[in-house]
Amino acid sequence: MEHLTKETFKEKIFDYGDDAEWSFVGDKPAIIDFWAPWCGPCKTIAPTLDEIAEEYKGKIDVYKVNVDENQELSQVFQIQSIPAILFIPSDDLPQMSMGAIPKKIFKKAISEVLKVE
Repeated sequence: MEHLTKETFKEKIFDYGDDAEWSFVGDKPAIIDFWAPWCGPCKTIAPTLDEIAEEYKGKIDVYKVNVDENQELSQVFQIQSIPAILFIPSDDLPQMSMGAIPKKIFKKAISEVLKVE
């Protein structure tokens, strides 16, 4: 699971500095976990995200963004509370989920939002 910075986010997800309208540049659907090391619920879902990354290896990319170290990204996506999970389909607008969600909800979103089985 890769940790994104502002620079790698622009390269792998979306160059929000140059594009006003959403334009995903990734080659497969993605999940981004906006988190912080001090966040209890973030720690709770971390093992689930690790499992998802392994189970869907090659089908989706799973990333993490530390909101303390990447405040600009948090502002771009208007992150008010964490964990915040961004589901990014290949050819549609991303959808945000707030809070610690269980694995079955991750799997449902992967199927319905990301269109990956």
